[in-house]
Amino acid sequence: MERKKFSWGVVLGLALLGFSRSVGWALNKGLSFPLLSSYTQSAFVKGTILALEGIIGLLIPPLLGYYSDTLKSKHGRRRPFIMIGGLLAGIAALMIYTAYALGAPLAGFALTLAFFYFSMHLYTAQFRALMPDTIESGERGKASGVITLLEWAGNLFLFGLAGFLIAKAVAETGEAEGIKALAQTPYLKIPFIITAVFLIGAALFVYFIVKEPKAPEIEKDESLIGYLKSIVENRDFLKFYAAQTLWWMSFEFIAIFLYGILAFILHGSATEENVKAVTSLGLYLMALFNITVLLGALPGGIIYDKLGRRLSIILGGIIFALPQLWGWFISTQTEIVIALGLAGIGWGILMAASYPVIGDLLTHYEREAFTGRYYGFFEATRSLPVLLAGTIGGAIVDLAGENYRILFPIGALLVLLAMPMIWRMKNLEPGEKQ
Repeated sequence: MERKKFSWGVVLGLALLGFSRSVGWALNKGLSFPLLSSYTQSAFVKGTILALEGIIGLLIPPLLGYYSDTLKSKHGRRRPFIMIGGLLAGIAALMIYTAYALGAPLAGFALTLAFFYFSMHLYTAQFRALMPDTIESGERGKASGVITLLEWAGNLFLFGLAGFLIAKAVAETGEAEGIKALAQTPYLKIPFIITAVFLIGAALFVYFIVKEPKAPEIEKDESLIGYLKSIVENRDFLKFYAAQTLWWMSFEFIAIFLYGILAFILHGSATEENVKAVTSLGLYLMALFNITVLLGALPGGIIYDKLGRRLSIILGGIIFALPQLWGWFISTQTEIVIALGLAGIGWGILMAASYPVIGDLLTHYEREAFTGRYYGFFEATRSLPVLLAGTIGGAIVDLAGENYRILFPIGALLVLLAMPMIWRMKNLEPGEKQ
C-alpha cells in the first residue's frame, strides 16, 4: 500500500475531525438524558432511547467500512463518507434542538436522536481507518495520542460550554434546576448551533485538505460474510474486540446514567427534579473527567510505542477500574470528583493504547487494504456496549430499586474481565509469532 511520510498536518487534520465528532457525542451525552427526563422518569425508557445509538452503531460502521474499502473514486475511499456524514450530522444536531423547542412528543424527539446517531455513524469507520491508512506502524502510537487528546478535548469543550450556559441561565432566571433554567433562555440553542458548525466545518476541512494515499489493489477480496467469519476465526481480533466491548460497556454505564448516579448518591433518588438539579454538576464532572483523560492520552500513546502494547492497555484498564470499585462506597461530592478524576487518567491511557491495535494487527497479517471494514467492526464493538449498557444498565437499576450506585462495581468487573483477553493475544507485540 502506498505510504506517505509521517505528517503532522495529516494527524492534526484527523484530530480536528475527532474533536468535532466528540463535540457531537458530548452534546448527546451531556444534554440528551436531562432533556429526556422532561418526558419520563423511567431509567429503562431513557436508557433504551439512548441505546438507539448502539443499535445503529452496531450495524452501520461494519457495513459502510466494508464498502469504503472497495470504493473506487477520484475523491478517495474515506472522504466522501466523511463529507456526507458530517453535513447530515450537523443538520441533525439542529433538528434535536428544534424538536425539543417545538414540544415534539417523546417519539418525535427519539426519532431526531436516532437520525443524529445514524448520521454520525455514516463516517465513523472511515474516520478511524484514515489513521492507519496514512500513518506507518511504529508511529501510530504518537498519532493516536494526539488524536485521542483532541477527541477528548472536544468533550471537554462542550461540557464546559454547557455548564457555563446553565450557570448563566440559573443566574438570570432564578430557577434552581439547571436544565429547566437553560430551556427558559435562548442559551439552549447555542450548544446545538456550535456543534453543527464544528461537525460540518471539520468534515469539509478533511475532505478538501487531507489527501488519502492511493488505494491498494485488492487481489483477493473478502465477501461481507467472509470478512465477518474471518474475525471469529482469528483469535487475536476476536479477543481484542471482545475485550473492547467489555471496557466500553463499563464506560457507558457511567456515561449514560451519570445524572442518575449523581442524583441517587447526593439526593437519595433519581427523580426528575433531582436529575435536573445535578445537571450543572454533571456537566462539570464530565469536563473534569475529560481533563484527566487528556492527561492520560499522550502518555498512553508513548507507552504503546515504547513500552509495549499489553502493558499500556492493562495499565490503563486497571487505573480505570479501581475507582469504580471504590464507587460502591462513595457518598460525597468530593469523593465523586476524586474517583472520576482518577478513572479519567486510566481511560485516557486505555483509549490511546487501544486505537492503533487493529491497524497493527492488519499490518502483521498483511491485510492493510481492509482497514475500513476492520475499523468498522472496531466501532461496532464500541457501539454494542451503548445498546447493552442502556438496556441492561437501566433494567439493573430498576431491579435494584433505582439504586444507580450498583453500576460502579459491575462496571469495574467488566474491565477486569477484559484484561486477561488482552494478555493472551498472540501477536499484539512487534515480532511475536503465531
